Amino acid sequence: MLKTIVKAGSYHDSVTLMLLTNAVSTVDGVNKVSIMMATPANKDIFKQSGLETEELMNATANDMVVVADVDDESVLDPLMDKVDEYFAKEANANKKGEENKSAKSWEQALSRMPDANLAVISIPGAYAALEAERALDEGMNVFMFSDNVTIEDEKKIKDKAHEKGLVVMGPDCGTGIIRSVPIAFTNTVNPGSIGIIGASGTGIQELTTIIDRLGEGVTNAIGTGGRDLSEEVGGTTMMDVIDAMEKDQTVKVLVVISKPPAKAVRDRIAARLSVYSKPVVCLFLGEKPEYYEEGLYQTYTLDECARLAVSLVRGRKVAEGAVECDKSKFFKAEDKKTIKAYYSGGTLAGEAAMMIKDALAFTDNTHKDGFKLNHKGHVVIDLGDDMYTQGKPHPMIDPTKRVECMAEAMDDPSTGVILFDVVLGYGSHDDMAGALIPAVETLKKKAAEQNREIFFVAEVCGTRNDYQGYDESVKKLQAAGVIVAETNKLAVETAIEAIGYRFTEEHKETRPKEVKDFTPAEPSEKLLFMLANKPKVINIGLRSFAEVTAKFGCDVVQYDWMPPAGGNLELIKALNFLRNYEDIDIDEANREVIAKVVAAQPVLKDNVPAMAVIPQLNENNGKVILHAGPPIEYKDMPATVQGSCVGAVLFEEWADNEADARKLLESGEIKFIPCHHCNAVGPMGGITTQHMPVFVVQNETDGNYAYCQMNEGIGKVLRFGAYSEEVVNRLRWMRDVLGPTLGRALRSLEGGLRVNPLIAKAIAMGDEFHQRNIAASLCFLKEMAPIVTDMDMPEEEKSQVIKFLADTDQFFLNVMMATGKSIMDGAGTLTEGTVVTAMCRNGVNFGIRIAGMGDEWFTGPVNTPQGLYFTGYDGEDACPDIGDSAITETVGVGGMAMIAAPAVTRFVGAGGYEDALSTSNEMTEITIDRNPNYIIPNWNFTGTCLGIDARLVVEKGITPVINTGIAHKIAGFGQIGAGTVHPPIEAFERAVLAYAKKLGYEG
Repeated sequence: MLKTIVKAGSYHDSVTLMLLTNAVSTVDGVNKVSIMMATPANKDIFKQSGLETEELMNATANDMVVVADVDDESVLDPLMDKVDEYFAKEANANKKGEENKSAKSWEQALSRMPDANLAVISIPGAYAALEAERALDEGMNVFMFSDNVTIEDEKKIKDKAHEKGLVVMGPDCGTGIIRSVPIAFTNTVNPGSIGIIGASGTGIQELTTIIDRLGEGVTNAIGTGGRDLSEEVGGTTMMDVIDAMEKDQTVKVLVVISKPPAKAVRDRIAARLSVYSKPVVCLFLGEKPEYYEEGLYQTYTLDECARLAVSLVRGRKVAEGAVECDKSKFFKAEDKKTIKAYYSGGTLAGEAAMMIKDALAFTDNTHKDGFKLNHKGHVVIDLGDDMYTQGKPHPMIDPTKRVECMAEAMDDPSTGVILFDVVLGYGSHDDMAGALIPAVETLKKKAAEQNREIFFVAEVCGTRNDYQGYDESVKKLQAAGVIVAETNKLAVETAIEAIGYRFTEEHKETRPKEVKDFTPAEPSEKLLFMLANKPKVINIGLRSFAEVTAKFGCDVVQYDWMPPAGGNLELIKALNFLRNYEDIDIDEANREVIAKVVAAQPVLKDNVPAMAVIPQLNENNGKVILHAGPPIEYKDMPATVQGSCVGAVLFEEWADNEADARKLLESGEIKFIPCHHCNAVGPMGGITTQHMPVFVVQNETDGNYAYCQMNEGIGKVLRFGAYSEEVVNRLRWMRDVLGPTLGRALRSLEGGLRVNPLIAKAIAMGDEFHQRNIAASLCFLKEMAPIVTDMDMPEEEKSQVIKFLADTDQFFLNVMMATGKSIMDGAGTLTEGTVVTAMCRNGVNFGIRIAGMGDEWFTGPVNTPQGLYFTGYDGEDACPDIGDSAITETVGVGGMAMIAAPAVTRFVGAGGYEDALSTSNEMTEITIDRNPNYIIPNWNFTGTCLGIDARLVVEKGITPVINTGIAHKIAGFGQIGAGTVHPPIEAFERAVLAYAKKLGYEG
C-alpha cells in the first residue's frame, strides 16, 4: 500500500533528497520509497514510478513529500525516524560552517553582500532561468549548474548578460574554476597559465586534471553549457569569454573545447580564433582534424588537447602516456568480444564512443536514453544523462546505477571489457573507487566461475590535491584487478586493444594559420574583473557549493532558496515583469504610498449618527445595512453575521421579533453594502445602520474622512452575532447617551483629538491596537473624563459613560480602525504600486485592495482563526474569519506589531515573547519600511512594520498575521475566544496578476 507524508513548507535541494531516499530505502518493510519536493516535474516522476497519491498531487512545490510502498503502516515510524535523523545530522554539519552567511531572500543576500558578482545557481530548472535573470539585474555573473532550462530561456538570459557586460555559464554547467576557486563539480587544480573555455563538465575536469598532473595549472576554466554553440544560442558565452581571456595577462595558452558547434557558430568562432594573439588549442568533439595550424591547433582527444597545451606553455613536447598492464591475455579480434562502457558524464562517454567507432570502423549515431554507442554489442552510456538522474543521484555521487549496469553486462556472453571512469573532486563521492570495488570483485569472481575472462578498465579523473586521494584511488582499483589509465583516451585505447583492435592517430603536420577577416570585440570590464579576482558569491541552492568556495577564501552568502510564489511559474514571471517594468518605477510608487501613510494626520473630530455622515444609509427608505468585508449577499453570510443583521433590524425597529426580522432580511427589501464602500469600517460582522453612532476621523493631510461605530465591550455583543434584548438595549443606550456625550466632548476640543500622539503613547505602554487596546482606551478616557464631568447632563448618565469607558478595555479599537481607514484611503488616492491599502473579511471571502488597482477587490476563501478559547468552547465552535478590523494590520499595527504587546501574545496563540519577536521580524520580510510615528521601545526603538507589499507576500509565501476575536459559528453566542488568522494567499496572487496585466503582462 502507498502511504504519503507531506512536510509542508519544508524545502530541501534535490541532491539532499536523492541521498536521503537512498538512505531510507534500506528500512525493513519498505518496498519502494521516494522523497522529493512536490514540483510539477517531480510529481510526474512519482507518477512514472507508480507512487502517485492524492496527498502528493495536492502538495505544493514548497512541500517535501515522502511516498512509500509498504506492507505495514507501522513501518512509517522507523522510516520517518531515519528521515529526521538524516536532517538532524545535516543541520549539525551546517552549524559547523556557520561562518558562511545565509539568507532567505534576494534582499537579505544582497544586504549581506552588496558587492556580490557571481550567482551560483543549482535549483530546479523550471526556476533557474528566472533567478538567473534576477542575478543579472543585480549586476552579477551567473554560473548555472541547473539543467532542464529551455533553450529559449537560455538565449534570453545570455543575450541579457551580453548586453550588461556579464556572462552566463550554463545552464547544465557542471564545472568551473574562477581565479583558482572551484565551482560545482570541480577538482583541486593548481593555478597556471592555461585558460580553458569548455561546454562540458567532465571534459573540463579531464583537461584540468591532466594538465595538473603534468605539472602545469589552470587559473580560469569557464564552462559555457552544452548548448552555447547551438544555432539558437549562437555561442554568446563562448565568444565573450574568448575576448576576455585574450586580455587576461595570466593566460598564455587558450584551450577551447566543445561538442561540434552549429556550422554558422563554428565558422564565427574559427574566424575569431584565427586572429587571436595567443596560441589556441581546440577540440570539437567528434571532429578528426588532419593537420595543425600555426598558433591554432585542433585536436582529436582530450589527452592530446591537454598535452599540446602544456607543450606550448613549456616550449617543448610532452611525452605521450602509456598504460602498464599484462596484455598477454587480451582477446583477439576474431573472439568478437565487446566493450561495455559506463560513464559519469557525456564528454568522456562521447570521446569513448568516438574512439571505439574509429578503431572498429563502424558508424553509430545512437543518442537515445543516454547511449553514446549501441552497436553490435558495444555499449557506451552516459549515466549522467537526464534519463538516469531524474529523481535519482548523479553517478558521480552514487554507484548504484553503474553497479546495476555492470551486472547486466555480465549477462551478455560477448562482453570482454567493462570500461568506466572514477571522477574525483568536489561534489563527487567520498570514495567512489572503494564503492565500486565490491561489485568489481563480485563480477570477476562470477566470471571466473563461468570460465570467462572480463577485463575491467578505468580512468581516475582527479588530481593529487583532491580530498579523495588520487594515488589511493588508483591503488585500490589496481588491487582489485582493475587496469587503471591516467587519461580517458588511454583507458579507451586499452579497452580497444583488449578486444583485439588498435586505435591509432596519424601524425599531424603544422601549416600556416589561415587568418580570417574578423574584428574582435572589446571585452567588458566586468568580465575582466571576474577573471582577475576571487568571486564574491551568492550561492542559490546546494549548500556544498558554498562550503567549497568559502574554503578557497571567497566571501559567500548561502541563499537558502525556496521556490518563490509557491513554485507557480506564471506568478514568478509576473513578479519578474513587475520588478523589471520600466515605464513605472513600482518601488518608487510604493515609497510614495508609504510617504503618504507617514504624512497622514488623523484627527478624531466627532461622534454622530451614521446617517448624518454616510449618505448611502439614507437610500432605500433607510433600510440599508453596512457589513464587513467585500460584497456578499445576505443568504451567503455565515450564521453569525446573519445574527448581527437580526440585531440591527431589531435595533432600528424594522421588526419587533426575531422571526419577522429574519423574514424581512430574506425578503430582499434591505440593501446590503460593504462598509468599505462608504468610507467606513466595521468590526467582526461590521453591521452599521442609520441610527448607530459612529466616530468621525479626518485625515487632515488628504482631507478625507472615515467612520466606525463604537465598541460594545466583549461577550454577547452585536458584532459577534448576538441579538438578545440586552444587546439591543445596550445599542440604544449607546445611540441615546454614549454617542451624543462623546460627540459633544470631541466637538469641544479645538481641532479635535489628534490620534497619532495617542497611538504613540499607547504603543510604548504595550498596546498593539487590535487585540490589546487597554493603554489607548485609558489614554482616551484621560482625554474625555474631564470634559464629560464638566458637561451639563444628568449625573447618572455621566457616571454611566465614564464607567463604560473605564470598563471597556477594547474601546479604542474602533477609533484605531477609523484611523487606519482614513490613513489608507488617503494613501490609496495614488494609483500605482502594490502596497495593500485594505484587508477585510465577510466570513466567506477575504478581500484585499492594492494601490495600483484602486477600489477593486481581490478575494480568496477565509480561514478560521486559531487561538485560545473561553471555557467550554473549542475550534469546532468557531465562525470563519469576519470583520474589517484587519485595517489595523494594513496600517502596520495589530498582528504586524505583535512584539509591541508581549502581554497578549499567549492569549492570541502566538506563544511567548520570542514567538512575538519572531512574528514581527517575519512581517518585516513582506513590508517595505518602518513607521517613524509608531515607535516600539522593546523592538530596539524601531517603528512598526509599514506597507504590506503584495509582491513580497506572493514571492515569499508569507501572509500577514492578523490578531482577531473569535465568534461562535451559531448566532447568539457571541465571542468565544481570541487568536490569530492569516489571509488566503490567493487574494494577493490575484492582485499581483491583475496589476501586472494592467501594465501589459501577457503571461
